[in-house]
Amino acid sequence: MLFALAALLALLGTVTDPAHARRLHLVAVCDTAVAAVALLYPWRRTVRNAPALIGLAGFVVLGMSTWSFGGVAAGTGPFLVLLYAWAALHFPRWILLAYVLPATLAYLIPLIITGQPPLVLGSAAIIMPVAVTVALLIEAQARHLRDDRERLARIERWRAAMINTLAHDVRSPLSAVQIVLDELREDATGVEALMLDGALRQAARINRLADALLDVQRIDSSGELKLDRQEYPALTLVRDALTYLHPDEEIEVEVGPDLTIEVDKQRFEQILLNLVSNALRYGGPPVVIRISRDGDVDRLEVRDHGPGIPESLRGSLFGQFAVGGPEGVGLGLWIVRQLAVAHGGTAAAEHRDPGVAMIVTFPALPSRLTPP
Repeated sequence: MLFALAALLALLGTVTDPAHARRLHLVAVCDTAVAAVALLYPWRRTVRNAPALIGLAGFVVLGMSTWSFGGVAAGTGPFLVLLYAWAALHFPRWILLAYVLPATLAYLIPLIITGQPPLVLGSAAIIMPVAVTVALLIEAQARHLRDDRERLARIERWRAAMINTLAHDVRSPLSAVQIVLDELREDATGVEALMLDGALRQAARINRLADALLDVQRIDSSGELKLDRQEYPALTLVRDALTYLHPDEEIEVEVGPDLTIEVDKQRFEQILLNLVSNALRYGGPPVVIRISRDGDVDRLEVRDHGPGIPESLRGSLFGQFAVGGPEGVGLGLWIVRQLAVAHGGTAAAEHRDPGVAMIVTFPALPSRLTPP
């Protein structure tokens, strides 16, 4: 782009300086050639710093430009600084220092050839230190940014490996625990049966948490989740999900017996359990679950009667690790929003007096929409 711009300016220069039109046309052709090589040559197949050779060709063309304008370096200086700035973004500092000699020669030789006075020649003592200093500052900043990016990439790889390892390693011992609990449950009665039922529910919940960790990794890596959406009775979905919670929790369900919704059953349960768990943990009883239909959108509402959302959290409520604390890591609402988006819906918080209502929408599948 830099050399294409230089070629365009050389052509425009023929209008203001027609006496040197042939020279300027030559400069435009050279600039275009360098731009084409820079764009089309397969640099990725060469050694890392091979594109620095473009800079050497650029200095030659800049020298030709000064000569074409009869020794006027008004345009050469800025392009020299820009060329150095480009090099600083991509190459180590030793290349910038190696550029000093060819850049100085490209600046001075045309001035000497055209017989410029010593005062003009002395301008190199200003332009070259400025170009090198600017380039070194840019190179230092670019190097720090590259180092930070590599460090963040290493942290991200470690985090992804940790999540995968944790999620997978939890499943094996958990499966053994569930098998033992199932065997014990077959012969248990009375209080023992209730205790084992509770243990099985919590084991299933741990398994779902492992799935949630894997969901976090899948969403981060691919940006999307594959869903298996089918039509289910809404009331049955809610009742099945609530079996994972303690039966003594103060939860009210307001869902019509004939209402059906089209969702991924497992993901819907994740959404509902995350919202209800948050309402029980941070809000106040009773927790009310409502599902209603608004046109072609099904609307899930989970409302608590607690103190509401602090002002400081409203802007980041659905972000990763936004509401973490002693009882959680702050991924629940982020997962809720990602699962809602995967369904084509939304997740939002609405103020109530008292409390707050978490609203998740589930658009109907295209096959169920009535054509106009």
